[in-house]
Order: sequence, then structure tokens, then C-alpha cells
Amino acid sequence: MHILAFDTCLDALSVAVARARAQDVHVLLESSERRTGHAERLLPLVVEALEALNLSFAEIGRIAVTRGPGSFTGVRTGIAAARALALAIGCPAVGVECLAAIAPDARAQLGAAAACRPLAVALDARSGLVYFQLFEATGEAREGALLLSPNACAERLGRANAIVVGSAAALVAQTAAALGGHAEARLPEAEPRAGWVARLGATLAPGEPLKPLYLRTPDAKPQSGYALPRIPPRC
Repeated sequence: MHILAFDTCLDALSVAVARARAQDVHVLLESSERRTGHAERLLPLVVEALEALNLSFAEIGRIAVTRGPGSFTGVRTGIAAARALALAIGCPAVGVECLAAIAPDARAQLGAAAACRPLAVALDARSGLVYFQLFEATGEAREGALLLSPNACAERLGRANAIVVGSAAALVAQTAAALGGHAEARLPEAEPRAGWVARLGATLAPGEPLKPLYLRTPDAKPQSGYALPRIPPRC
């Protein structure tokens, strides 16, 4: 089975195609771009990946996409594209959480430095908040992704000799140190890579509707006090 995977949650746009056989998932191609306008570039990048592998859309057996947390526009772009492609191809689509896709990639990059240590992913969610998820040394998630203050992140780390990765890693590690912790900040540019989205997506059982994961309310809200009054219908 071929898996088409992509991520649009954060600043980078990433697309991958993988082949899954039994328990083995082999990433055939992965490409990424750091740019704005994910919606305009996503489908062309998908087509380029398939053409490079001489594959057609009909040969895709599953679509895997990051479902959040992240920017509202990015999450919506990925979810909408995955739903549309899955409907057109006639294959299932599965959602992988953004922070869960970063963690195994970071652990693989860090190698021995991350062995036997808890690992947390901390991403800047703006407005003084952090998208945060803590993983055991075994790789298992201790809890789901959360939207927290830096202090709350540090409290969850406690005094564990943990590694923190992501755009808010330094802030969380510094806050933990101020509270007597020992967290180490690494890989500040860590973001989801579509190859890992494909690997994780291969392990998920299709069935649940593909839904975005939003942990905060949108910054943009409809204006109040400017709506025109409705005219009652005439009898």
C-alpha cells in the first residue's frame, strides 16, 4: 500500500510518499518547503512527488495528514485537502497529531543523547502560550497535546532529566531551571516531517472522521455591533 502524507500545520510545508508492507513502512520520497501560501503549493507539490515516483493517484491506498495543533489556516488547509483527495481517490484518510509526529523524529535525530530520557515537544503558540506534549523515555505519550503557560509546562516536566524540542524549547527549559528542574533545550526548529506522518499514519486504524485538533480559539473574530438589523417579513 502506498501512503500519501503531508503536513501544513506550521511554517514548513512537507509532503511524502511511503510504501507500507506488513509492519514495515519505507519512505520513498519526502520534500519540504518553508514558505507562506501552503494552500497554493500543496497540491502541486503532491503532484510533483507522485510524478517523480511514476505513481498515479489511483495507486494511493491511504492519506495521512497532521490535524493540529497549529495555525488555523494551516490545519484547515491540510484537513480540507486530505478529505478532498480521499473522496476523489476512494481511500481512507487518517489524522496524526502534530506534536506526536515531531517526537519520534527528534528522538531519531538526537540518538544516544535522548536514550532513556523523557522528551517533550514545545511549540510557540503565541500570546505567551505553548503547545506542549510530554513523552516517556519509551516513546509513549504521557498525555495528549496541551495549550499551557511556560510555567505549567515546567511543572509537568518536574525534575526529570528531560529533553525539550521545538520553537519554545529554550523558554520552557529556562523556566524549568528557574523552578529547580534540569530540562535541556534542543532542536529549536523541529517541525513535523511528512515521512514521520506517513509512518505514524500507517499504524492508525481508519474509521473515525478526520477532524482538526484546535486547542485555542481563533484570534480573528466577527465584529460585533456592525450587523444590519434583520427586516421582518411582510405578511
